[in-house]
Amino acid sequence: MKEHALRRALHNEVHARPPEPMQAPVAISHVVMLTDAQAREDSRAHLMQLLRDHHLPVPDDHANHLRVDGGSWRLRWELHTEFVTWTFMADAPEGLPQTDAYALAMNNMPQQWLKNLPGECLSRINLWAKRTNNLQDRDELHQQFREDSMVACQLVDGEATLHTDFQIGPDGCSRMLLRVGNLSPRRLGRLVQRLLEIETYRMVALLGLPIARAAAADLAQAEHELADLALAIRSAHHDEEAALLDRLTRLAGHVESAYASQHSRFSASRAYFELVDRRIQDIRETRIPGFQSIGEFMDRRLTPARSTCDWVSRRQTALSQRVSRMSSLLRTRVDFQQEQSSQALLTAMNRRQGMQLKLQTTVEGLSVAAITYYITGLMHYFTEGLQAKGWIQDPTFVTAMAVPVIAAIVWWFTRRLHNKVFQA
Repeated sequence: MKEHALRRALHNEVHARPPEPMQAPVAISHVVMLTDAQAREDSRAHLMQLLRDHHLPVPDDHANHLRVDGGSWRLRWELHTEFVTWTFMADAPEGLPQTDAYALAMNNMPQQWLKNLPGECLSRINLWAKRTNNLQDRDELHQQFREDSMVACQLVDGEATLHTDFQIGPDGCSRMLLRVGNLSPRRLGRLVQRLLEIETYRMVALLGLPIARAAAADLAQAEHELADLALAIRSAHHDEEAALLDRLTRLAGHVESAYASQHSRFSASRAYFELVDRRIQDIRETRIPGFQSIGEFMDRRLTPARSTCDWVSRRQTALSQRVSRMSSLLRTRVDFQQEQSSQALLTAMNRRQGMQLKLQTTVEGLSVAAITYYITGLMHYFTEGLQAKGWIQDPTFVTAMAVPVIAAIVWWFTRRLHNKVFQA
């Protein structure tokens, strides 16, 4: 059978970026680098440099995710559309980690290589998974996390417990402590991946918030300008419509330019917010009395940002539609004025044509008389020649009798020519 060129790529898409099986206790550091097209290629080259330095096999040039075991460290690299994620893992000791121990996995990496990661760091998370699911050391936990924003909840039907505060610590990283019971390595890997994705997608989704805030002032000014134009159009004379149409066209260009440059960001933020909601549902959290859950925290903290982005996006769409309707209205008014001017011009042309026809008729009468006069003169010379031969006696009489006949023939020929020209 002849295979479709994309069959295997599409089939393997459901197996892309599988969860990393892991066994607690484990220390994980997750770094999200915001990249453009060039930085994504540089990230691939940066990964190749690490693999060559440690004599590890190099993947092909089209790989978009990779898992590497370097002995004392493990690396998971993923290439996304807007960002690149680097997840570092290392075996951790038993017990509750100290604050400076959360970066164990990242500290095992070559530090100079780590500092030169291509792109701009959007998120850095240190996650520590330990083998216990009791809450006996709650007081010590309160020393590691800020109590006013602390999140504590049970996950996957009570088989794991998460503690975090979603705060950036002095080391530039946020921290998560995951207590696991009898989770298998694959289930733990899936749970860790979803927790890291919640934080990753949350940060990427919030990229639309500064754009929405900046666009709000511009939208207010554009709406005020549109309101002024609408008021001016109502009372404008026909000689002012060209200037109003120029202003409205400039406003439409400005609005459409802003819409084109910002709509994709708002659409992406909407998609990332939906992914955050889906990942929160996937972890199946249960609330611990006295603490807020991840869903409650995200709902309280993300809803205003999400609403702002959606509100600005809808406002841009509504403004674009209003400008389009106003442009159509003004163009219709200008077209109507032009049609009236054209109608007046056609009326004047018809009037002038009627006058030309009357003048032409008068000229035709004079032309008939002039042509008759010349033909009569020729006729007179002809009759004088006949008189010289003795064929007639009075050439003047013959010429006089021929004048009506000649005039009638000339008039008939002129009218026939006139009718042919005007009928064509």
